[in-house]
Amino acid sequence: MSETSSATDIAVSRDEHVAIVEICRPPHNFFDIALIRGLADIFESLDKDPSCRSIVLAAQGTAFCAGADFSRRENAPDVDSTRTSNPLYDEAVRLFSCLKPVVAAVHGPAVGGGLGLALVADFRVTCAEARFSANFTRLGFHPGFALTYTLPRLVGVQNAALMFYTGRRLGGEEAVSIGLADFLVAQDQVRSEALKLAKEIAISAPLAIVSTRTTLRTGLAEEARKATTREGSEQSWQRQTEDFKEGIAAMAARRTPQFKGK
Repeated sequence: MSETSSATDIAVSRDEHVAIVEICRPPHNFFDIALIRGLADIFESLDKDPSCRSIVLAAQGTAFCAGADFSRRENAPDVDSTRTSNPLYDEAVRLFSCLKPVVAAVHGPAVGGGLGLALVADFRVTCAEARFSANFTRLGFHPGFALTYTLPRLVGVQNAALMFYTGRRLGGEEAVSIGLADFLVAQDQVRSEALKLAKEIAISAPLAIVSTRTTLRTGLAEEARKATTREGSEQSWQRQTEDFKEGIAAMAARRTPQFKGK
C-alpha cells in the first residue's frame, strides 16, 4: 500500500487498483461544507484516474460520521432563508454524480448527514457496534443529504418512515437485516473486509463496471438534487423554530426534547 495524496482532514492511499479515502476528524468525524467539498474533489479526481477502479470510504476515530456539529456555529447548517439551495447539499450532489464504485467501511455511528454520506456508497460493510440513525426530527427539523430519496430506495418506504419519524438508532445487525448495510463483520475487520470487496470489484473490467454502475444509478444524481432542494427548503424555515432550538439544546444536554410544535 502506498500513499498517493493527503489533505488536512482527508487522506488518500492506494492498495493496487483501490483508493482508500479516509476522513480524519476523530473521534466523531463531524462534517462541514469544506469536508464534503474535499471528498467530492477527491472522488472526481479518482474518476479521471484509470488506475483507480474502486474506492473504500473509511474514517478514523470511533464514528464513521456523526453528521454536523451543531455545537459549533460554523459547522451548523446554513440558515439563510433567501438561498434557493443549500451549498452543503450542492457538494453532496457532486458525490452522487461520481462514477467509480464505492464501498463504505462503517465501523461506528453514521448519524444524520453522516448516514446520508454512507448512502453515497454502493455497499456498506459494518459491525454490530455501528449505529445508523436519521435523527433529524429528534433535532426539530426535516431530514437532509438526499436521505428522503436514498433511504426509502434502499430499505423501502416503511422502514425509512420508521427511521425518520422516530429517529431511532439501528445496530449493525438490524441494518443488515433491512438492507441498509450489506455485510456484518467483527469491528476490527470492517476496513479490511471493505477493502477485500473493493478489490473483488476491481478485478472486473473497469469500463464495464463504470458502464453498468451508470445504468443502475441512472437518474440518481438528478433525484438527489431534487430531494436536497426540497429538504433544504423545509430545513430553512424549520431551523428558525422554537422546536429546532429545543432539539439542539436537548441533544447538548443529553435529555429528551420537549417539543411544542412552534
